[in-house]
Amino acid sequence: MSVQPGSGQGHAIDTLFSEERRYAPPPDFARQANAQPDIYSKSFDEFWTDEAQQRVSWFEPFEKLYEWKLPYAKFFLGGKLNICYNCVDRHVEAGAGNKVAYYWEGEPLGERRVVTFEQLQKDVVKLANGLKRLGVKKGTPVGVYMGMVPELAVAMLACARLGAPHNVVFGGFSADSLSGRLNDMECEVLITQDESWRRGKTFPLKAVANEALASAPSVKHCVVFGRTGNPVEMKAGRDVWWDELVTPASDDPASCPCEPLDSEDLLYLLYSSGTTAKPKAIAHTTGGYLVGVATTHHYIFDVKPDSIYWCAADIGWVTGHSYIVYGPLCNQTTGVIYEGTPDYPDRDRWWDIIERYKVDILYTSPTAIRTHMKWGPEHAQKHDLSSLRLLGSVGEPINPEAWIWYREHIGGGKAPVVDTWWQTETGAIMISALPGITTTKPGSATRPFPGVEAAVYNNAGEEVGPGGAGYLVLKKPWPSMLRGFYRDPERYQQTYWSRFPGVYFAGDGARVDEDGYFWLLGRVDDVINVSAHRISTIEIESALVDHPAVAEAAVCGRADATTGQAIVAFVTLKGGAEGSPEMMTTLRDHVAKKIGAIARPANIVFTPELPKTRSGKIMRRLLRDVAEHRPLGDTTTLADAGVVDEIASRGRELLAKGEEE
Repeated sequence: MSVQPGSGQGHAIDTLFSEERRYAPPPDFARQANAQPDIYSKSFDEFWTDEAQQRVSWFEPFEKLYEWKLPYAKFFLGGKLNICYNCVDRHVEAGAGNKVAYYWEGEPLGERRVVTFEQLQKDVVKLANGLKRLGVKKGTPVGVYMGMVPELAVAMLACARLGAPHNVVFGGFSADSLSGRLNDMECEVLITQDESWRRGKTFPLKAVANEALASAPSVKHCVVFGRTGNPVEMKAGRDVWWDELVTPASDDPASCPCEPLDSEDLLYLLYSSGTTAKPKAIAHTTGGYLVGVATTHHYIFDVKPDSIYWCAADIGWVTGHSYIVYGPLCNQTTGVIYEGTPDYPDRDRWWDIIERYKVDILYTSPTAIRTHMKWGPEHAQKHDLSSLRLLGSVGEPINPEAWIWYREHIGGGKAPVVDTWWQTETGAIMISALPGITTTKPGSATRPFPGVEAAVYNNAGEEVGPGGAGYLVLKKPWPSMLRGFYRDPERYQQTYWSRFPGVYFAGDGARVDEDGYFWLLGRVDDVINVSAHRISTIEIESALVDHPAVAEAAVCGRADATTGQAIVAFVTLKGGAEGSPEMMTTLRDHVAKKIGAIARPANIVFTPELPKTRSGKIMRRLLRDVAEHRPLGDTTTLADAGVVDEIASRGRELLAKGEEE
């Protein structure tokens, strides 16, 4: 249900779930942490000026920190820089060429590569020179449609080197999704690959690209990286193999110097997907974005010169852009890239990777954590995970029990957990614990990052006090913020700046506790109105997952003549257990005990899996379709479209009975 502006209610969301557990930073960790308590004492201007000068190398220094003309901001005005130089060249120049930039693990067992910063520089320069021969220069839009191979990062960096804005499309989207994005940006070049690996099978990237290019007339050239070696259809005059393009090209950095770019020059577009009908073209620029991702990466993940850092996301999403490619490389951090799925060929694949490379920082999604919970801790117990000293969570609010499981079974009961809140739009993390400072609370993102001004407003646009809940807003611009929607200023204004004048409305609900900690409550569309009580689905899901038999839960509302809306819960049990009427009763009573009788689910549908996008987010809008007996909406972004069909069959049979189970 959408929140109705001006409803007359002072409050926006009722919050009933409480979490009392606390975890102080381990003393040894706190002593060596990158972030120390005085970090919060700096002013906005002082903090971001210092970080920009410390983290980033500028060809020309910036003259002014920022300019704010609602709803548009500019940061580091007058500054000139190049992101590829900051992520690659300056490290080689500083003598770190032999340091590992990426450990790459292919999905097929035994396929591994080690990419040093020097090798990365050579690969980027050769591709950039090859792209120049195809006519790519500053301002030329380039599309990228690839799997999780190092060449994807190389493609992005080569574009950044030339000043060519890129548009990375997740390597699993359909031809329609790809062509729509290519056409919207008017890309002149597409970089793709023959096929990618997923769960032991190949995905036909080039075949999908061929279909997309049939309706993308602006694309003049298609560069194809050979991953599997299987034959693919190549169009003469348009398509060229990656190796044929780069082999004759020079790898001397002087042959392709980094283009000096204005701080506000466009770096990339990234299209939101999965939760809205028409994807939004999020525009990110150069200087502010790089400062934002490098700064947050340094402090939140406490990266050290010898860290082995693994962000287990896909580069095709903003998490991968910010915290696999640009942030870590700017900080000269060694990263891990894994091509495949967590359960191929076995459910301990992730833990095998962590043990092999001695990963000390792991950043992943609550969905992935709950999936491992469902599979059981025995898979992690087969491996030595003692190298892990910090765990991170990203993507959606994390249930307290998943947070605890993550800390205990993966972090050995000692590694701090940083639960991060941010969006494609924000570019970088906005709310998070700082692991050497913050006493964490399972399920809370804790405090706004230094230099970020967040608040929670009620319906009247007033900031709520401790214990209040409502709408999460950002009161001041920040360096990595989106610079609007590409060619759609009216939609940008309407989407983020119309609900509360003068502040950015994120679209999420949140509450603030007595310590000033933020608890994210999910999208405001995921609030259920039961008998005039506005209840966050996240709170009900947390109560369900709190039961030891439950691995995952997703909650939505359905129309009810008596209460306005009734609560429908979709539940996956641990160990593949089947549901029963007795378990339904047990779980309904458990929710009532944890939250209150008002939150007791009217219906519980047991399902082996929940519908998730390929980035790991639960597609709650499809569950709402099931609950409301509507035809299913678009399922093209699902990791497994068959899951929702089974849920629909189970759910509609139960809901048709009108049973309170």
